[in-house]
Amino acid sequence: MITPKRVLVLSPHTDDAELGCGGTMARWIDEGAEMFTAAFSTAEKSLPPGSKEYRLKDECHLALDEIGVPRANRFIFDYPVRELGYHRQEVLEQMVRLNRELEPEVILSPSGTDLHQDHAVVHNECVRVFRHLTIMGYELPWNHITFPTQAFVVLQEEHLRRKWAALTKYESQLEMARPYFRYDFIESMARVRGVQVKTEFAEAYEMIRIRL
Repeated sequence: MITPKRVLVLSPHTDDAELGCGGTMARWIDEGAEMFTAAFSTAEKSLPPGSKEYRLKDECHLALDEIGVPRANRFIFDYPVRELGYHRQEVLEQMVRLNRELEPEVILSPSGTDLHQDHAVVHNECVRVFRHLTIMGYELPWNHITFPTQAFVVLQEEHLRRKWAALTKYESQLEMARPYFRYDFIESMARVRGVQVKTEFAEAYEMIRIRL
């Protein structure tokens, strides 16, 4: 696969990008891609009791430091968690602005089979705005009944290590013992997807749109 020059990752909440495509981000950065991220909610309502409201925003910055995304290339919005549907037009307009200002080549977004309401909004507006570009839908298994594994990005162990290092910065989510915030889960998923394409590790994607 040819490494894209400019990539925009759309993350409904501050941890979705790292969970769904953190290894791909690490690999493409290593190969020279300019990486941008946009998170649409810092999910203050999903924090442990007593947490400061900006905790997930701070954790997101630490996580993206591990992946290697420059701070100037990060956009974090504060729409309320589980309510992006009420702000659909604003989300759309943010994407239109990012498209105009960043001129990305490839978009990584939630897949079309993601059942979370916020993820569905980001996916739908992504397709509306970026339909002329390559769009790849990343995998978050706990949100899917089915997932079309139409494309794979092969990872080295270093990329997987950085993905996990990024996820460990989300201490709030580790405190809540979310089952997908475990190294054995992250590694197992990467191994399963790797086996499907005869390599050790990989991340899988739905190919929503391809522009060659």
